[in-house]
Amino acid sequence: MILDHEISPGEHVGIDELSRDLSVSQTPVREALARLEADGLVTKIPLRGYEATDLLSVQQFDELFQFRALIEPWAASEASRRSTRRDIEALRGELERAEHIERTRSSSTYPEFTEHDTRLHALVAHASGNSFVEEAFIRTHCHMHLFRVYRATLTIEENEEREGSDAEGEFVRSMFAEYYQSGKRPLAVSEHVEIVNAIAGGAADSARELMLHHIESSRQRFIPAVEALNTKP
Repeated sequence: MILDHEISPGEHVGIDELSRDLSVSQTPVREALARLEADGLVTKIPLRGYEATDLLSVQQFDELFQFRALIEPWAASEASRRSTRRDIEALRGELERAEHIERTRSSSTYPEFTEHDTRLHALVAHASGNSFVEEAFIRTHCHMHLFRVYRATLTIEENEEREGSDAEGEFVRSMFAEYYQSGKRPLAVSEHVEIVNAIAGGAADSARELMLHHIESSRQRFIPAVEALNTKP
């Protein structure tokens, strides 16, 4: 509900209301909210309960990608040196899953590609052999934040269609189409293939450079959306 913006950023999340709406007791709702708090999707407010966290600010978005640019190229480089046969098989298997998504040609495959993105980057971090780096990447919940940005831009598009304006909506469609486009290999997946090939081939410098370029490419595509969302009233 939070990811799909049925519960909007900053909106109060009541345990009683959720329990009633979902037809469950309060216990699983409390457990779910505790996990969502750990994932950074809700914040506990003393004496008030929970509320959905805001979308990333422009500064937070930049800081997240600065962090990724520090640890993920290093992880890719180390993975090229230290990955096992099982690691490479897992990376190749994830690329095959992405190819299956491409072949579906569904109207919107962005959620599936987001999950692929998350798994692929986590596998690279794991293949580096450094459990602290792997855990640090997982705790950023990077692709979850990117998915929230995507869903928020869809809300803008839907509102503009109702109002008869489509300028922002067209911007959103063009921004995401190339990176996660169904029916042909998306740019993100093409970059993943190059990174995995470099890791499998033991090309440490190439793996590092390709991962850095991949992260910067993603940052440049998302930053206009984040800026646009942060200027909305």
